[in-house]
Amino acid sequence: MRAIAAIAVVVGAVALAGCGGGDSGSGGPLTVYSGREEELVAPLFEKFTEATGIDVEVRYGDSAELAATIAEEGDNSPADVFFAQDPGSLGAVDAQLGELPSGTLDRVPSRFRDGEGRWVGTSGRTRVLVYNTDRLSHDELPASVLELTEPEWKDRVGIAPTNASFQAFVTAMRLSLGDERTRAWLEGMKENGARTYEKNTPIVEAAASGEIDVGLVNHYYLALVKEEQPEAPIANHVFEAGDPGSLVSVAGAGVLASSDQPDDAERFVEFLLSDDAQRFYVDEAEENEYPLVAGIDPPAGLVPLDEIQGPDVELTAFGAELASTVELLRQTGWLS
Repeated sequence: MRAIAAIAVVVGAVALAGCGGGDSGSGGPLTVYSGREEELVAPLFEKFTEATGIDVEVRYGDSAELAATIAEEGDNSPADVFFAQDPGSLGAVDAQLGELPSGTLDRVPSRFRDGEGRWVGTSGRTRVLVYNTDRLSHDELPASVLELTEPEWKDRVGIAPTNASFQAFVTAMRLSLGDERTRAWLEGMKENGARTYEKNTPIVEAAASGEIDVGLVNHYYLALVKEEQPEAPIANHVFEAGDPGSLVSVAGAGVLASSDQPDDAERFVEFLLSDDAQRFYVDEAEENEYPLVAGIDPPAGLVPLDEIQGPDVELTAFGAELASTVELLRQTGWLS
């Protein structure tokens, strides 16, 4: 977990629709706990400071670890905003989050926000199977993630069991198929020699190099690796409709109820859903995520979110299930 780092200082105020103009807020720096990687979101923090004059201090780390830290800190947490990679981490601390304004919540479809208004999705992603196109044709790929336990995939698959996005996928499998089938799949993946990686990017790089043939990742990591390796022989495969491997999930943000700067914190979340911030994912970010606000088209080449059918699960439920998912991963040998 990285130390708290100041991101930006006050720059000339810039008018920004939806973010309340350019006054400097309460005067103190806003503290954000970010489970989103610095390489992706630091430009967004800078844009927020430029637009509002509000300084931001950021503590970067794994989303699940930051959620545990917030829970341990309780009302004494210095965090004003929790900006998480996944809904499970947000839901794990939803009792410590305040209700967001309806105008902010209504910027995104209801399936991408907490049912009680405590957090809201800020960008979307789909789970996919990245594969090496030199080794496999599209016709050889499995229709379901469940097929990866079959003998033909032995020692050929990469996963990141400590990563929040993989844990969200396992939660989706539990909610859609039940604990026993999920346990059987996790045990089957262990027996089938699935290789473990710390994060999604190394999985995609391993597929590109031929170290593995396929890997379970979020869709946008392909674009990240392609940026560095344009000729890499890799592509994404979407599983069949309703499959747990086709989960559509979100990164999101919520305001700590204990924040002493709730107005500034709400402005930050509101900013993340402004047209300018949403277009960042299309025009500037290498990660190629989906904007969630209506009227902002996804990056070129991505299937629209409303055409992707993941498992029939509620993202709101992920927080309450996170601890059980982690325990199941421990029981099946994927976590220590």
